[in-house]
Amino acid sequence: MPEENNPITEINSPKFEEELLRKIADHPCYDRKAQHKYGRIHLAVAPSCNIQCNFCVREFDCVNESRPGVTSKVLTPQEALEKTRQVLNDYPFIKVVGIAGPGDPLANKETFETFELIKKEFPELTLCMSTNGVLLPEKLNDILRVGVSTLTVTLNAIDPEIQAKIVDHVIYHGKIYKGIEGAKIQIKNQLEGIKAAVDAGIVVKVNTVLIPGINDKHVVEIARKVNELGVYIMNIMPLINQGAFANIEPPTAEERKAAQQACEPYVLQMRHCRQCRADAYGLLAQDMSQMSEERRKLIKIQTKEDIERARKILKENGKQKA
Repeated sequence: MPEENNPITEINSPKFEEELLRKIADHPCYDRKAQHKYGRIHLAVAPSCNIQCNFCVREFDCVNESRPGVTSKVLTPQEALEKTRQVLNDYPFIKVVGIAGPGDPLANKETFETFELIKKEFPELTLCMSTNGVLLPEKLNDILRVGVSTLTVTLNAIDPEIQAKIVDHVIYHGKIYKGIEGAKIQIKNQLEGIKAAVDAGIVVKVNTVLIPGINDKHVVEIARKVNELGVYIMNIMPLINQGAFANIEPPTAEERKAAQQACEPYVLQMRHCRQCRADAYGLLAQDMSQMSEERRKLIKIQTKEDIERARKILKENGKQKA
């Protein structure tokens, strides 16, 4: 493991096949250039969770709040398919369908039922999932079966003592584990699952919540480890101080930037995250789940006009070549 004062001079970026490179280029979270052209839809079909993070509160929903775990409604797989049909018809710039909660997707069978429906009807879309990684090693075959090609794993520590301060408990195979014991189970499964997913050809992003006084001095160790595992990109997210961590002051923009700079020698950094809701859709900077119906209709009209304009240009270019 390299010393802190002797960082890697070049990021050891994983190599991907052409099809996966295309998916990255169309994914607004994995390619910052894509965020202005392509959108995503999150399908909130996974309410159950198998851990309790000290910063996580899922009970509240306001149309003006944007944070992980928030949704106005939990959908059934069939409702999720219907919503996808409607959104793609109105906003064809949507290229990614993701499941990110409001609980943990791997703890809900509806996750895989939904992906099966989406894959069958929309095989051209990129399927994406976000997980805490507790069940990742044993669910990887199911993830591959339904066609998920981009995966986010929330990894807040690789030291069990630090992780034990972040997560109150872990539910694993029907038993509740607290403290160091629960932290060891989660970290072991996260690291094994990430490595297996990368080896299977999935593009992996790691989310790390920056928590002052707890893991802020530890994030570089996480970056070093995920570099070894072949992770494509890392997203250092500022703490939203709520729940048991309501009294912790969130990191400043400068502190987050410093953490990103310290980790960048080891793994590519995502700097355009919006900490999306579990039911978000649209561009990253234009979450239509939080918009008025009038505003959504306006975007829909603009989108259709853009399509017609593009078709006209293509038709004219074809005539010129002829």
